[in-house]
Amino acid sequence: MTQADNPFLDIAAPWIAGLTPYVPGKPVSELERELGISDSVKLASNENPLGPGAKAREAIAACLAELGRYPDGGGFDLRRALADHHRVSPAAITIGNGSNDVLDIIARAFLQPGVESVFSEYSFAVYPIATQSVGATARVAKARDFGHDLDAMSNLVNARTRVVWIANPNNPTGTWLAADELRSFIGSLPKTCVVVVDEAYTDYVSEPDFPDATHWVETFSNLIVLRTFSKAHGLAALRVGYGISDPRIADLLNRVRQPFNVNALAQAAAAAAIGDRDHVRASVELNRAGMKQLTKAFDEMGLGYIPSVGNFVMLNLGRPAAPINDALLRLGVIVRPVGNYGMPNHLRISIGLEQENARFIAALKDVLAA
Repeated sequence: MTQADNPFLDIAAPWIAGLTPYVPGKPVSELERELGISDSVKLASNENPLGPGAKAREAIAACLAELGRYPDGGGFDLRRALADHHRVSPAAITIGNGSNDVLDIIARAFLQPGVESVFSEYSFAVYPIATQSVGATARVAKARDFGHDLDAMSNLVNARTRVVWIANPNNPTGTWLAADELRSFIGSLPKTCVVVVDEAYTDYVSEPDFPDATHWVETFSNLIVLRTFSKAHGLAALRVGYGISDPRIADLLNRVRQPFNVNALAQAAAAAAIGDRDHVRASVELNRAGMKQLTKAFDEMGLGYIPSVGNFVMLNLGRPAAPINDALLRLGVIVRPVGNYGMPNHLRISIGLEQENARFIAALKDVLAA
């Protein structure tokens, strides 16, 4: 929208004019309304096709009678459950309306005009949005093999750096960093900046040298580790995530955090879900089988892809992906174009149920054969 279209740009903070809103995956209802079709499948937003587990569902049902009451603004029960699970103090926990909310809280606590944040090319779109929304400057390191080049990131860190953002595994590419290299990088950073390790997809990873950065919080006082219940726990609609950090950092984040930012259903469901290892195990097994199903089909079709440890895979079509994405939409299959990440030839496909994956594979074959 131009200045002529929106005169309120004149009174907005100057850095807001250049912001591009985050574009989520297209909802099934929107696609079917636009095209007049039905029976669509959505493989666009890295959701868990199993949804929440039985323990979370039971916890939600138990809360329904109290929906007229505000939630616990401090999230006492949820923070205690998370603290017990991670073996940290509840004072180290910051809860959020999804981990995206915690990203925004971190930006508002530590970034401002005149300071900088550092992140990688092809990393999560919210990092530049959170940075620019508070008037700070983004420094973007060139990627290496579609993942984080920690040396390139280190070269961008200077006296003005206040936040370094790292997604491990990375979204949207599915790449990951091993424990030794990530730990060494964190240890090399100045204490005048915080480093955020975003572990939204960590439950899906089985590589033996993949780190659990929550174990490093006591070692690195400037480390914040983020987790979410939107992926392996299947609670995307309820929007609940959290950060683990030194309690002194958590104290600052909780000063910025909005009151009642995590609703009562989300708090109860998450507190139950964190201990439901059976549901997480089932979700991970389904994801592993679905990843094999998709990559086997890509290999048979002669299509390239980026090896992924998340619940999604980036398909390289070798040509502009937008027309292929449009054709898939008309067949009722929603995947994720990533041209906004500077990857116009790729599509990101979330792992779904076996029949959903098969529906996508068949539709892709039809589109490419047309």
